[in-house]
Amino acid sequence: MVFYQNVAQLPISTVTLLALETSCDETAAALYDGEGLVGHRIQSQADRHTRFGGVVPELASRDHARDLLPLIEKLLCDTGKGLRDLTAVAATVGPGLPGALHVAHALGQSVAFARGIPFIGVHHLEAHIFSSGLGTGGLDPPFVALVVSGGHTELVAVRALGRYQLLGATRDDAAGEAFDKAALLLGLSYPGGAALARLAREGHPGRFELPRPMLDQSGCEMSFSGLKTALLYTLRALPVPTSVDRADLAAAFETSVVDVLVEKSFRALAQAGYSGLVVCGGVSANERLREALTVRAAASAIRVVFPSPEFCTDNAAMIAHVAWLRLKAGERPGAFVPVRTRWPLESLTPPGSRA
Repeated sequence: MVFYQNVAQLPISTVTLLALETSCDETAAALYDGEGLVGHRIQSQADRHTRFGGVVPELASRDHARDLLPLIEKLLCDTGKGLRDLTAVAATVGPGLPGALHVAHALGQSVAFARGIPFIGVHHLEAHIFSSGLGTGGLDPPFVALVVSGGHTELVAVRALGRYQLLGATRDDAAGEAFDKAALLLGLSYPGGAALARLAREGHPGRFELPRPMLDQSGCEMSFSGLKTALLYTLRALPVPTSVDRADLAAAFETSVVDVLVEKSFRALAQAGYSGLVVCGGVSANERLREALTVRAAASAIRVVFPSPEFCTDNAAMIAHVAWLRLKAGERPGAFVPVRTRWPLESLTPPGSRA
């Protein structure tokens, strides 16, 4: 068996790549080849963590260790592929929960070593940024990316694959985390972002006035913890919150978050001087956010794209896609790729230039 250290030895047209994702609470696997995505599977742990009101890292790691190999076997069976067909393996190696990351990392490295094929360690947020390329509406750099999820809210100037500049980020809660915490305050179960959005559709956003944090401050920095506190105090001021009250508060909260994300995104576009915006991560599935950005973009000659809903949440298809992009551009996989629980996007380098 030959372990390919140089991608030039691995014709990109012949690549069949297995990708793994276990950075948080989704166990996922995908297959990718020269024609694109062959198939992917996601097994969510949401029900497992609901009674705790959030992800329990140790439980997440144990479930990944139990579920990942059977998920890969099912994927290979459903696609008619086998381990012998693989010519590369990729896995998320950061950022994320340390124990969870190690599950895909260890299994991916083991398969690559056993088969004598390259292993590509993928940055989770870089994969989100290019996830819209899994459909038909992707953008080529340069563009601004709004990465908005349960763990991250960042505005990034994407100059090229591997060349990033952070323009702004949340100083505290990520937008998705704020949605989940607001949902719990409103009596909704975890994960609450989607449930809050459904409840918000029944409400009137103008009834309650909630703040738009940092909207009156220049720049692209954001903050959402104060908005959550404002929601808590508004709830406490109500004698007995009714279902109508909760729906109106959900609508007000969602509108406040969306207003901030939209305004900060367009400030980032102006700062970078770009005319394209990619919105990615779990919160990019939010309908109110999509509508508001689309309307603002149409009035500003800006092109805005989103991943299809199935690729907004954590998934292995996006891991496979960005690994394939890097291989195609000349990535040279190393013999060892470490797990990085904290890994700034700006520390990445273009394909072929990694140490």
